[in-house]
Amino acid sequence: MVSHTVVIIGASFAGIPIAHALLRDDSSIKVILINPSAKFYFVIAAPRILAKPKAFRPEQYLLPIEKEFARYRSNRFEFVLGTATAIDASNKTVKVNNQRVISFDYLVIASGSTTHSMTEENGIRIPFKPPKSDNAQVLIEEAQREISKAATVVIAGAGPIGVETAGEIAEAAKERGADVHITLVSATDRVLAMLKPRASEAAERRLKQKNVEIIRSRKVTGATRSADSSAWTVHLDNGQSLNADIYIPSSGVVPNNGFIPPGFLDSRGWVTVDKELRVQDKNGSRLPIFAAGDITNNSMRLSFKAAEQAAVVAANLKAEITGKGKRRAYDQGNSIMMMVPVGSTGGTGQIFGWVPFGSMIRMIKGKDYFLSKAHSMIAAS
Repeated sequence: MVSHTVVIIGASFAGIPIAHALLRDDSSIKVILINPSAKFYFVIAAPRILAKPKAFRPEQYLLPIEKEFARYRSNRFEFVLGTATAIDASNKTVKVNNQRVISFDYLVIASGSTTHSMTEENGIRIPFKPPKSDNAQVLIEEAQREISKAATVVIAGAGPIGVETAGEIAEAAKERGADVHITLVSATDRVLAMLKPRASEAAERRLKQKNVEIIRSRKVTGATRSADSSAWTVHLDNGQSLNADIYIPSSGVVPNNGFIPPGFLDSRGWVTVDKELRVQDKNGSRLPIFAAGDITNNSMRLSFKAAEQAAVVAANLKAEITGKGKRRAYDQGNSIMMMVPVGSTGGTGQIFGWVPFGSMIRMIKGKDYFLSKAHSMIAAS
């Protein structure tokens, strides 16, 4: 008999595992999963998906969400296709599309983040993150077309996404025999500044081998697109301007928080949580609300960290609802585990202080960007 309703906002690397854990282990819980898209977008592979349209089939990286929950009884699971537009913590409700009101006993906010590449109003949107609507394939195909026809590309941001995207576009151009000039703009004095210098050196070496120009210690201050030619002018903080057929901002993330009460957010817009990942209201109230994944104020916004947080939230919800099991605490730690392919032939990274060989990156991630594991990440174990 169902006695508790848990509403989860967001169906990605955090929301989906939480839903499965609750449904699998406790028959008294009903889960309502809200998401703006009917499909799970495997964004880990986005750099290759966008640069090489023929590398993967859409059904490999866009997976139907509701299908993965067909094993559960209909009175225990409901998928709501829509966008959360408001949370009323006092009345314990969520409004969807400014219309439907859904009541909850417990709420999980797992709405994630987006990137500046998805918020550019005067340019093509580059979906490095799940879109806020059910049109992922349309956006992907539009980005693929724009990237493939560009002869000059400027990428702002030399973090993992920027480095991976530069490598993939350069490799794709070579494969089709096109002459494409790619410029990667780094705000720091080296690419992948969050990794050890040796990892940065390896990435820069591979990028140079692919004829990617690197501009160091410069920030993009603005970018404008010509109305008549669609060409871009990218402005740097030293007064320099770069011309491009396509401009790709890859730095920075923006919280998907438009529906979240301001009292739940820190000064930068992320949801404030405690060690148990319970949402902290500025009024000091103990809320039946948790958060997991990119939307929280934990700074490491990586897919495997979202999965770790999902396990903590699921355990704490089950302990609170049933009175059984141990509560868990989340600590993101300081260790970095990151693999950064620079094309399909190699790359760099950092695994708990160790910089792996390029051949290891090629074999583990460079081959298919973990696409073969996409389904397992959203299926119940």
